[in-house]
Amino acid sequence: MDEPSSAVLDGRWQFWIDRGGTFTDVVARDPAGDLHVRKLLSQDPERYEDAALHAMAELLGVPAGQAFPGQRIAGVRMGTTVATNALLERQGEPVCLVVTRGFADVLEIGYQNRPEIFALEIIKPAPIVSQVVEVDERVLADGEVRRPLDREALREQLQQVRRGGVRSLAVALVHGYAYSDHERAVGEVAREVGFDHVSLSHQASGEIKLVARGDTASVDAYLTPKLRAYVARVRGALGSAVELRFMQSNGGLADAERFSGKDAILSGPAGGVVA
Repeated sequence: MDEPSSAVLDGRWQFWIDRGGTFTDVVARDPAGDLHVRKLLSQDPERYEDAALHAMAELLGVPAGQAFPGQRIAGVRMGTTVATNALLERQGEPVCLVVTRGFADVLEIGYQNRPEIFALEIIKPAPIVSQVVEVDERVLADGEVRRPLDREALREQLQQVRRGGVRSLAVALVHGYAYSDHERAVGEVAREVGFDHVSLSHQASGEIKLVARGDTASVDAYLTPKLRAYVARVRGALGSAVELRFMQSNGGLADAERFSGKDAILSGPAGGVVA
């Protein structure tokens, strides 16, 4: 993680936080260069709304209900299992998947990989996609548009989905990794209809294979709304001036505004591996 010496020199605090499902661990360096450690239950609603913010407020001496003094904080680095737990416990945002007509069950079929190849009873994990919309369009492998996108028919389909309460959409079209115009057009229509979050497979993953792209886009649409709600809570408390960065699954840090569900599944464990 970042070298903390700058925080010592300019008289501000620096925080490193691991927000787990059970415990939240906080290490802080004060302006004098001394380290402080706090360990709290991640969920303790009778005492605080958020463990990380509570620990920081306690160390900074900020009374409950008062705003954080952003000028006293050099930066916050956080790893979190918010996305991990949401995926494992199936508590993400309901997702609608938009695919090329004829491929409605492509993610359900997948690659047919399973741990016991000769098992007579195949038990699959619960799907994260709640419904599927097949859209009239088809682009061939060489980029030829065999069937143009029917935007008006798509609009009617998505309006019906949105009226049903679904707010998050994943889009995975055949050959969309190389020819993304149709995916972008679907995203435009979805946002016009009122979807809060749209994950396009060519942006979520550059994979050639449709299943891989579709899985990644679906996971991103499933987790990102929940993740951003948590990020917004932390950002709202700290203010816009504080540098807030989150650990990604690859061990790198991302600015809070660029932190997404597909990159956060191993956010918590990644910090230990890097260390």
